[in-house]
Amino acid sequence: MRKVVVPVLALAAGFAGGLSVALPQILAAQAAGGSSETYRQLNLFGDVFERVRSDYVVEPNDGELIESAVNGMLTALDPHSSYMSPKSFRDMQVQTRGEFGGLGIEVTMDNGVVKVVTPIDDTPAAKAGILAGDLITHLDDEPVQGMTLAKAVERMRGEVDTSIRLTVIRKGREEPLTITIVRAVIQIRSVRSRVEDDVAYLRITTFNEKAFDGIKEEVAKLEEKIGKDKLKGFILDLRNNPGGLLDQAIAVSDAFLDRGEIVSTRGRAEDDIQRYNARKGDLTGNRNLIVLINGGSASASEIVAGALQDHRRATILGTRSFGKGSVQTIIPLGVNGAIRLTTARYYTPAGCSIQARGIHPDIFVEQELPEDLKSAPATERPRGEEALPGHLENLGECEDNSDQTVSTAYVPPDPKDDKQLAYALDLLRGVKTDKEFPPNPKAAVAN
Repeated sequence: MRKVVVPVLALAAGFAGGLSVALPQILAAQAAGGSSETYRQLNLFGDVFERVRSDYVVEPNDGELIESAVNGMLTALDPHSSYMSPKSFRDMQVQTRGEFGGLGIEVTMDNGVVKVVTPIDDTPAAKAGILAGDLITHLDDEPVQGMTLAKAVERMRGEVDTSIRLTVIRKGREEPLTITIVRAVIQIRSVRSRVEDDVAYLRITTFNEKAFDGIKEEVAKLEEKIGKDKLKGFILDLRNNPGGLLDQAIAVSDAFLDRGEIVSTRGRAEDDIQRYNARKGDLTGNRNLIVLINGGSASASEIVAGALQDHRRATILGTRSFGKGSVQTIIPLGVNGAIRLTTARYYTPAGCSIQARGIHPDIFVEQELPEDLKSAPATERPRGEEALPGHLENLGECEDNSDQTVSTAYVPPDPKDDKQLAYALDLLRGVKTDKEFPPNPKAAVAN
């Protein structure tokens, strides 16, 4: 793998460093030792770059040209390889760490202003009296109108112990409120849970660095609240979870498994194979488990669902998952950001690639769609990885006779309308029966 990474780093560093040097000379040096065809192509790029610099109708920014060229090279490979600017790289690190300096509010845009969806418990925003439904019109007296949501969120985040002044319009009050909040460390909750009478419900929204710790903590809380004698089983909701860190997907899978392979990754070389195995110990005591998936369940979510399905540890319920079966490696480029490069495919314990195929549920249950989604043409509905231009092909390691129908990512906002959740609850309580539940451990893959 190192043979691939080092040239990429050197090439990017050369581009971003001495742009005053004639680019064809840089490219010639980079191509040293390569084939004549490679040299010719690099020389072509250098010629075009110099022509743009000298003849374009307005003077271009050299850095932006190079960044666009690098990003174009990467995005041409597949939909998941890309260049990350220094800011994008920092934002990605914040998301995967699961904590940042901020206020502690979940927000959206509403008619040009920031609307508070909910303040997070025990955060500066909650303690300052910010309420769900509040409209934030100014940040430090600067109007929010005209800002993007990303820009407004960036302004509200910042160094711990620094302050920001919010101007807030609240329903029922004639005059705007001015609320000053001191930023603190905010932890993103990737795992949420609730008691469904005699069933423990767990939802993972993203696989950041805190996903496994969150599962471990919430399982213990739910068992205590419900009582081990009363507890019928667990529901693990991975719907609309776009994925995240590979190590966290492995750790979460391991939390429910006693033994066996969880996932393997295979790179470009024949011997570039890594296998990850479970350690003894199931956090739930091997209680009944149902995993919910849909068309928005991707990547790390599919690793977890695939491992639990192949080992017959859980029954997978819902609709076909997204089908992102590739691994991206983040390669830092110093002060120049980073690249996200697809370096491997991942395989379930049975040796099947999920790429452009997805995980197919053991029990297919489709949601009742609202009228606006029902009327949308099938071509406009989510189709998953196989609909993305330039996606990697599935190498066909496993025969796939299952239905490749459209898989929507819709989940009703009110749990009372959630058909998939209701079906899972009925199975765990014995109200409904199905040959796939509970799964038969004898049908598990050999390990």
